[in-house]
Amino acid sequence: MLVLEDGRRYEGRAYGSVGQTLGEIVFATGMTGYQETLTDPSYAGQVVLMTAPHIGNTGANDEDMESRRIWVSGFVVREPARIASNFRSTRSLDDDLENGGVVGISGIDTRAITRHIRSAGAMRSGIFSGDRFTLSDGEQLELVRSGAGMRGRNLSDEVSTVEPFSIPAQGERIGSVAVLDLGVKTSTLNHLAARGFEVLVLPQSVTAEHVLSLNPSALFFSNGPGDPAASDLHVDLLQAVLRAGLPYFGICFGNQLLGRALGFRTYKLPFGHRGINQPVLDKTTGRVEITSQNHGFAVDMPIEGVHESRTGFGRVEVSHYSLNDQVVEGIRCLDIPAFSVQYHPESAAGPHDAEYLFDRFRDVVVANRAAAGAGDAK
Repeated sequence: MLVLEDGRRYEGRAYGSVGQTLGEIVFATGMTGYQETLTDPSYAGQVVLMTAPHIGNTGANDEDMESRRIWVSGFVVREPARIASNFRSTRSLDDDLENGGVVGISGIDTRAITRHIRSAGAMRSGIFSGDRFTLSDGEQLELVRSGAGMRGRNLSDEVSTVEPFSIPAQGERIGSVAVLDLGVKTSTLNHLAARGFEVLVLPQSVTAEHVLSLNPSALFFSNGPGDPAASDLHVDLLQAVLRAGLPYFGICFGNQLLGRALGFRTYKLPFGHRGINQPVLDKTTGRVEITSQNHGFAVDMPIEGVHESRTGFGRVEVSHYSLNDQVVEGIRCLDIPAFSVQYHPESAAGPHDAEYLFDRFRDVVVANRAAAGAGDAK
């Protein structure tokens, strides 16, 4: 049984592990990439409903894992594939769900639930199977309503690495980038290394002093789950590093934290953007990108005009925005070397329209290093 916070109930078949799970229910619109979705740490604390009706066709493998484990709290699908068939498959999705302890449900009208969430907004939910299925309707609803919501919740410490580690640069080394792991995906780290960065992955609990002691060439904030309004320490860290003059690139959660560091507020979206088909306009080029996204919060900032940072970082503008609902999808600072986007340019899974952003980051770092060298020569 899938139970929503507003009392709606949907009966189906147990899928994956059997038992009880609670979390905020959200929908993801990707036709493919279910394994990357499941292993994206940004989905921690959430029950994910797949809008594509047939899930599990291509099985699962180790190569497409975006982190060390599955992070979703629960999984909702219309029809699980009965047979996994792909030359890259080493096991079935069912096996991964059971081994990961992920409680799921199948055989329900996911289209109806999606339409309801689009109207009523993302909300707390629960899946009950096995012995928990026999609980009364009232008991199940009480458990759902007693669960934690996403607003005001800091989940970074649950998904971040405990120990720092590094990845060597590929090809010519142009410098090092300190990556604050707020729920980073493996593909993101690989993209940074492929641009010549030695990647220094740091726990979310590090201080600005520790980051600066590493003498990195730049700072990167990753994607991650939770409410950016509950991440004051990360905002303080970012502001200190920006004042030190280091280039910065942030994605997803890192975009929201840059917005906060610049003095703007964030807010919760009614049902968020999740999937690999989200249209975004790049205001600089006029090009429309189809992007991979997973966020339930956004930066509160006018999409037109140049604005003054309320925290002393100069001029700033919105660089990208959503064509679906005009949500801020990118921020560019005009007086310091810092920019961010609200989506996932590593495209795992998803289209490759936004991979150029890693090249842009590389160019910013190289230009900043050249400018610093010219200043030293003078």
